[in-house]
Amino acid sequence: MNNKLIALAIVTGSAFASVAHAYDGTINFTGRIIDSACTVSTLTKDQKVDLGEVVRTSFSAVGDTASPTTFDIVLQSCPPSVTNASVKFDGPTDPDNSTLLRLTAGTGIANGVGIGIYEQDATTLIPIATSSASKSLSATDDTTFNFVAKYVATAAAVTPGPAAAATNFTIVYN
Repeated sequence: MNNKLIALAIVTGSAFASVAHAYDGTINFTGRIIDSACTVSTLTKDQKVDLGEVVRTSFSAVGDTASPTTFDIVLQSCPPSVTNASVKFDGPTDPDNSTLLRLTAGTGIANGVGIGIYEQDATTLIPIATSSASKSLSATDDTTFNFVAKYVATAAAVTPGPAAAATNFTIVYN
């Protein structure tokens, strides 16, 4: 009988031991719900940015870029309650460089290259899923965010083929 009680106590105690975990940190979520937001101009809400045709020999090393092409996102009718915003680009990331967009899958697509989105200066890369630089908003005038897209080599050897990608963007009010 004592052996059964001891075995029962051990089994019961081990069941409760798994419940007592120590935590390693805390994450506090913060944010704000706003009454209204800016409107994205219909001219820049859904757009195509043509990076053109690039000869594969334009890329001789990882990180080489080609075909810088500008594009804009225009915000209109911003309420006075929002004063600053940035743009966050999302989408599938390149397997060799997670800061770049992955090329759209398909037969015969180019390899060893992704698409980078840069700030207006064409040198500051905006990693995918990261907000761009913040910009002051105007309640009376349009606010234009200027960006540059480029092909970026992710391998020393780039193979030819179709090289397209897609991104969704979100306006982040801050």
